Amino acid sequence: MREAQPFEQTVGIAYYVSEAAGTGGRLRTEPEDFRVRELEAFDTEPVGSDRAAYPHLVVRATLRNWDTNDFAGALSNRLGISRERVSWAGTKDKRAVTTQLFSVDGVEPGELPDLADVEYDVIGRAGRPILFGDLAGNGFEVTIRDPKRRDTAAVITETLAEFAGQVNADGGEDVTVAVPNYFGQQRFGSRRPVTHKVGLAVVRGKWQDAVLAYVGNPNEREPAETQEARTFVDETRDWAGGLDRFPRHLGYERSMLQCLAERDNEPADFRAALETVPTNLQQLFVNAAQSYLFNRILSERLTRGLPFERPVTGDIVCFADRDAPPGLALPDQQRTQRVSGDRLDSVIRHCRRGRAFVTAPLVGTETRFAEGEPGEIERTVLEESGIAPADFDLPGRFHSEGTRRAVQVRTRLELDEEPLTASFRLPRGSYATVLLREYLKTDPAEL
Repeated sequence: MREAQPFEQTVGIAYYVSEAAGTGGRLRTEPEDFRVRELEAFDTEPVGSDRAAYPHLVVRATLRNWDTNDFAGALSNRLGISRERVSWAGTKDKRAVTTQLFSVDGVEPGELPDLADVEYDVIGRAGRPILFGDLAGNGFEVTIRDPKRRDTAAVITETLAEFAGQVNADGGEDVTVAVPNYFGQQRFGSRRPVTHKVGLAVVRGKWQDAVLAYVGNPNEREPAETQEARTFVDETRDWAGGLDRFPRHLGYERSMLQCLAERDNEPADFRAALETVPTNLQQLFVNAAQSYLFNRILSERLTRGLPFERPVTGDIVCFADRDAPPGLALPDQQRTQRVSGDRLDSVIRHCRRGRAFVTAPLVGTETRFAEGEPGEIERTVLEESGIAPADFDLPGRFHSEGTRRAVQVRTRLELDEEPLTASFRLPRGSYATVLLREYLKTDPAEL
């Protein structure tokens, strides 16, 4: 294994699987270099259906160079409705061309506003909003510009195919590649990875620390003006003065500071400040803490040399989603089983055929730890972080029961050399950049 970039290590990603030097190069020179299309899994009724029974208009939107949250805000502003009435299944990268479903509560097709670099395709109506996770996965077509070592791509592919360790049902070798199912850098902030720090403070009940992790905590990759504003808040706790200094485009930070400037700095006031941001972002803070702990568990599994493609005794596996699109290995986290010694060989066969997946916890109040060495890893990471499952018994959107997640993600990869282009599909919740980082091996900010 090769040691990860220092910036990656701050979010729990310790290694690359492949030892070979990276291709180098750049992603997203233009938004068209990074194309994402949802593999949809949301049922709708015809657009002419009764609006009282099916109040949510479902739209397939193609966005060029739009952050998902920013688009939702712009759409709700132009419609004159609450942002909470716009929903989607998965957050996408900004510098990209993305095609995904949105639901909008209580509007008609003719009311959709013209927005720059946005195309709409009205799909129908639904009786409920689209919820996070209402998709099977995503298809990607990614171009790597100006690679320095194009020839290493084939070597890396060979290593990742070995890591997949998969065999077709007919006994032939499968060319599928695989990587550890890390949460990518954008889960934590591509240039300023702090969402997990906010979440960890929330889980520990330190609401003021959580606010300061978000509005303070300057990063050298930010503009000087922003660094200065964050430093001022860190050093003075002068919320009103910080509000005067923060750039206008940092709206979430400003909403927190505005809340604190009007209050008395009681513990409840800091929670109230965090609750000024959209509810999906409140949830993301705790999700990012869970993701950081998950990444650390995977890194420790790599350190100890435990397999990813198959279980060892004590592991907990989940089974494949029966309703997944053909050719997509989609784990169903609700169907789990602890692997005992007498069942080990049978479960290994299921894993090799893509019917089962080794998992690790996204820790929450209902977390069930693995046994044996996998369980030891899970418990050790939590103990070192000073966190227990009961700590996730939190108010409002911060609460989480937890779940389990596959430790490895597999995909069929098509790699073209001129230009260097990778085409692949991933199940929901998995990150294209986690696969692409193995090839480029560059600063995460370039991904």
